Amino acid sequence: MTDPILKVRGLGVRFSQDGVSTRAVKGVSFDVGRGETVALVGESGSGKSVTALSTVQLLGDAAKVSGSITYEQTEMIGAPQAELRRIRGNDISFIFQEPMTSLNPLHTLEKQLRESIELHQGLRGEAVKRRIVELLEKVGIRDAEERLTAYPHQLSGGQRQRVMIAMALANDPKLLIADEPTTALDVTIQAQILDLLADLKRDSGLSLLFITHDLTIVRQIADRVCVMKDGEIVEQGPTEEIFERPQHPYTLKLLTAESTGLPTPVPEDAQPVAETEHLRIWFPIHRGLLRRTVGHIKAVNDATLSVREGETVGIVGESGSGKTTLALAVMKLIGSEGRIGFEGRDIQGLSQRQVRPLRGDMQIVFQDPFGSLSPRMTVAEIISEGLEVHKIEGRGDKRTMVAEIMAEVGLDPTMMDRYPHEFSGGQRQRIAIARAMILRPKLLVLDEPTSALDMTVQVQIVDLLRELQRKYRLAYIFISHDLKVVRALSHKVMVMKQGDVVEAGPAEEIFRRPRTEYTHQLMQAAFMELDETA
Repeated sequence: MTDPILKVRGLGVRFSQDGVSTRAVKGVSFDVGRGETVALVGESGSGKSVTALSTVQLLGDAAKVSGSITYEQTEMIGAPQAELRRIRGNDISFIFQEPMTSLNPLHTLEKQLRESIELHQGLRGEAVKRRIVELLEKVGIRDAEERLTAYPHQLSGGQRQRVMIAMALANDPKLLIADEPTTALDVTIQAQILDLLADLKRDSGLSLLFITHDLTIVRQIADRVCVMKDGEIVEQGPTEEIFERPQHPYTLKLLTAESTGLPTPVPEDAQPVAETEHLRIWFPIHRGLLRRTVGHIKAVNDATLSVREGETVGIVGESGSGKTTLALAVMKLIGSEGRIGFEGRDIQGLSQRQVRPLRGDMQIVFQDPFGSLSPRMTVAEIISEGLEVHKIEGRGDKRTMVAEIMAEVGLDPTMMDRYPHEFSGGQRQRIAIARAMILRPKLLVLDEPTSALDMTVQVQIVDLLRELQRKYRLAYIFISHDLKVVRALSHKVMVMKQGDVVEAGPAEEIFRRPRTEYTHQLMQAAFMELDETA
């Protein structure tokens, strides 16, 4: 390749803290050509993100960077801060993995996008607003103009990620570094974002350094692939060559990691655990000085579901379709209308005080384990907290109970006095599962529990969830945009779109013979081609 836009040679990164030195990146070399997409793939901790952050010197004082990184003939290592500031955001833009920590919670979407556009493009007034609306529409935000006054917490995870992508594209960068940019997105929006990036590549010659653990995406978007393990590139080459003829055993391991098989059959004597009938969740829109209700956000319109002991109901659909809202309503964490039953009892009319004794029987595992685990508490304190809240005793002392559940979910009990930041993403998700499971719940809501995990770790978590369900006859409500994982775990599937249930039924029937065009599109986006029986 001649004249690459980004050239990395012999990159080394070492972190030093409290007298301990760790080599995160070791002698990494690769190029990104003009108009080319290069994918960095590998498991968590392999050095992908550290390599990417090194390109624009965003690692901080604890990092010692060696080697050479040149962008358009400019040496980035040791470059003056003024030069780095000129390049960052203008020529090189970043899309980060976790949008909630990258967006300012105190500013509206308009203000956050406006700052970048005014600073780098010199637009003012209505011109800026038109540009913002154009960007939001381009990345798939519906009703973009109405969303300008929204704050990050008012958006779904996928919508926040789209806003991050809009911010990165605002100044028409030459090189876009995307760190897991589609992790939180459903398959149809994921396809739209990949198409958008492909269009930008074609129309403006955009170069792309794409970091991901999703190899399906890599095959769609990348021209070349660099496979990283333990801080080193163990293999690199053209995408088709890597996929068709992998040379390194680790590359082969990544390519063959996929959640397969079917869930354990539901026990014949299984009783209903949770059910809803005609559930409706509308959020009022207040305007004016007197905060009058001028309309409603119709999050869920008419949802009926039932989940039995040992059964998994998978809920799929685009971000903002109402999946998580429905699950939160089932757990009585938000208000709703319609019937909610739990173990044969109507709980809709119960107050929060009356529901509290049931909380131990209904637990939730969130999408982002790091965000849901207190950084100030040890793992033992995190896992045992529910025992204290629900005053559960009689199964031995707390540390023994914590050790038992940690071993059951595949964690080393000797690590219980460590803190969340000392664990990998997959281990943190196991901690979150252990926190829920120590209470021996009847219902477990799993909200995108595998979306942020490597493919190899996803397989492990799916196997763990299957085993726990088989052993304890757990009822799962499983929310995910990864339809391959949904197929591996779910007995029944509910498809949602803009608050409506568009299709529901046995999982294999939905996957093999989708009845609606929307479900057909979801399946096509997830599997590229439907089964021949579809």
